[in-house]
Amino acid sequence: MKILGIIPARYGSSRFEGKPLALINGRMMIQRVYEQAKKADRLAEVVVATDDRRIYDAVVNFGGKVVMTSSNHKSGTDRCREVVEKVGAGFDAVINIQGDEPYINPLQINQIAALISDDDTQIASLCKPIRDIDELLSHNAVKVVVDKNGKALYFSRYTIPFQRNETDTTKWMQLRTYYKHIGIYAYKSQILKEISALPQSGLEMSEALEQLRWLENGYAVRMGVTEYESYSVDVPDDIKKIETVFKD
Repeated sequence: MKILGIIPARYGSSRFEGKPLALINGRMMIQRVYEQAKKADRLAEVVVATDDRRIYDAVVNFGGKVVMTSSNHKSGTDRCREVVEKVGAGFDAVINIQGDEPYINPLQINQIAALISDDDTQIASLCKPIRDIDELLSHNAVKVVVDKNGKALYFSRYTIPFQRNETDTTKWMQLRTYYKHIGIYAYKSQILKEISALPQSGLEMSEALEQLRWLENGYAVRMGVTEYESYSVDVPDDIKKIETVFKD
C-alpha cells in the first residue's frame, strides 16, 4: 500500500504563535517532525501542509517537501484533504502526523501504517495505557474505550469508563486498563474525502473532539496500542520540558 505522510503546520495559534518555527535543541520544530517522519519506512512520501509563507520557506530551506494550503481550514483533517487533492494521486492512504510532536517515534508511524494497510480498516489511530493518576483525571488527556476487536467505542476528555462501585478514583487503574488517545490518524484516501465533507456533529461539539464526528456518522476507528509516550508542544514552556527529556 502506498501511504502519504502529511504534517499540518499552522503559524497562528492562540497559545503559541509561530510554534512550528520554534527552536528545540537548536532545530525548528517542524524540521524535527519532518525528519522523524522520514525515518518511518512504511511511508512512500512525507509532505508538510501549511497556510503560511514563513513555514513554507523554512521547509524548502531545510530540503523538505511542502504544500501551501488554505487558511480557512478548521482542522488538520481538512488540510490533509486539500493536500490529497493537490498531490495525493496514487496514494492509497494518508497519515496525519501532528506537527507539534518534535520527537515522534517513527515506530508509531509504522504501526499505524500497518493498521491502515488492512483492507477492512477505514480510519486508524493509537492509544497508550495510562499509568499516572493525574493523567487519568486530566481533561487535557483524551481517553478512549476500545471494543474486543480493537475499534474505538468512544473518546472523551472525562475518565471513561466510570467506576460506579469505587468512589476512590486513585484505585480505578487497579480495576482496569485505561487508555489515553495518541493524536495521530491514518485514513484510506477515499474515507478522508468522505469524513472531511461531514458537518460538525453534536458529540463533536460537546467534547471538542473531531473524531466523535466520525463515530457518530458510523465510521470505524481501529486503535493500536503503543507503549511509546508522545511529547507535544502546546505552550512555550513545553519546549523546556522536552529539552530535558531529549538532548540531541
